Amino acid sequence: MSEHRVRTVRTALALRCRAVTEARWFALTVFVLILVNAALLGIETYAGVVADWHHWLHLAEHACLAAFTVEIVLRLAAHADRPRNFFKDPWNLFDLAVVLCAFLPFLRENSTVLRLLRLARVLRTARFLPQLRVVLVAVARSLPGTLSFLLVGALLLYVYAMVGWVFFGRHDPEHYGSLGRAVLTLFLLMTLDGIGDAVHAGLDISRWSLLYYASYVLLASFVLVNVLIGVVITSLDEARDMDREESPARQSRIDPPADDHLSLRRRLDEARRALDELEQELGRSAPPPSATTDRSALVAARRRM
Repeated sequence: MSEHRVRTVRTALALRCRAVTEARWFALTVFVLILVNAALLGIETYAGVVADWHHWLHLAEHACLAAFTVEIVLRLAAHADRPRNFFKDPWNLFDLAVVLCAFLPFLRENSTVLRLLRLARVLRTARFLPQLRVVLVAVARSLPGTLSFLLVGALLLYVYAMVGWVFFGRHDPEHYGSLGRAVLTLFLLMTLDGIGDAVHAGLDISRWSLLYYASYVLLASFVLVNVLIGVVITSLDEARDMDREESPARQSRIDPPADDHLSLRRRLDEARRALDELEQELGRSAPPPSATTDRSALVAARRRM
């Protein structure tokens, strides 16, 4: 089989599979399968149901795995003419890894890891929910800023925990008897849960405790939390901009043959116009017999176009 023949077969296969994978019913079916897989995971947490329906649950899990395998094979075949485009999409790589890992022998023998892999399939809903995909990308992009926030928060907790241990350690050993207890107490107070009781208990020890708790609440519960919200919102805006920029590129990778067809149609139209102009020029003059033959050939060629 020649290289041109192989390329033609791959293009035809990609077009047929792409027509299936881009259909609305296909995406809806995969989305329902993901929800069914999530429901099966939830059902398996009930020991009584598992004992009564173990065989059917096992069959349902194998059916879901077979369906996901067929889906990923069809999507791979949809990129048969341009395989690199499949691997350029991070979500394609994630889906492929989730499906392939289920067939690895050493992973299938570990029930805990296998359940985690099945749980990872639930994240595939992001492929069919663009807003969820944007949120996940925003969370990933906010990680560097979140790490900085955690470092500042840890430093703030450490300083206030040490101050609390110095002033309240003897009088309130249950909450400030050690550095660990003080950090845990302040971490819970960061959510403003029980702040009233803590202030009243502190006032019984010293009036300066009001300044201690007020400054801590101001820095930890208002300033730091608002900084974290600002980091996440900024990452969300960046993720939305990235999604808008990648949407045309993603669509062009999905439908590259359309551009080829448009280019071919444009060339055919130009060829027809050139033949029409040549036919009109030949018709203006009385053509000799040989020219009549040439004109007939041009008309025939035009009809074949």
